[in-house]
Amino acid sequence: MKSKVERKTKKAAVAKAKPTNVTVAVNKKAVFDYFFVETFEAGIALEGSEVKSVKKGDVSLRDSFCHVENGNLELKNCQITPYAKVGAFAPDPRRSRRLLLHKTQLSRLASKAQEKGFTIVPVKIYFKGRFVKIEIALAKGKKNYEKKQVIKERDINRTAARELSGY
Repeated sequence: MKSKVERKTKKAAVAKAKPTNVTVAVNKKAVFDYFFVETFEAGIALEGSEVKSVKKGDVSLRDSFCHVENGNLELKNCQITPYAKVGAFAPDPRRSRRLLLHKTQLSRLASKAQEKGFTIVPVKIYFKGRFVKIEIALAKGKKNYEKKQVIKERDINRTAARELSGY
């Protein structure tokens, strides 16, 4: 039988071993379509069943965007699939969710987003400790020729790696 102190130290070691930042979803399309000028970390207001769905990984940031409404930054068009065992009162999967930022950050983002060519884009959702966080970016859209250049460079790098590996 282990003593009380040994059990407590074992629990503390197990708690330290858990990873703190676990990425749940990444918006790969945003990385391709935009140049990120500045990134911010924001909290997200979720219901309990939505947190369980996020833990499960049932999140899609594809085609989602952020918009300032009534002095609040809201995440629009983000798909969080309802948790299966929630019962009769499942929230809408594509509802607007409030993002939690400091007032200074919010006012700065809102003023920058008003400028031509800038938008606020969600980049990834992750856990920081026990909290769900979202990384948002102030972004400027890429032109078509810039996107084609990225594809061309990717192909060149891929063929060079293939040549070096011996294929």
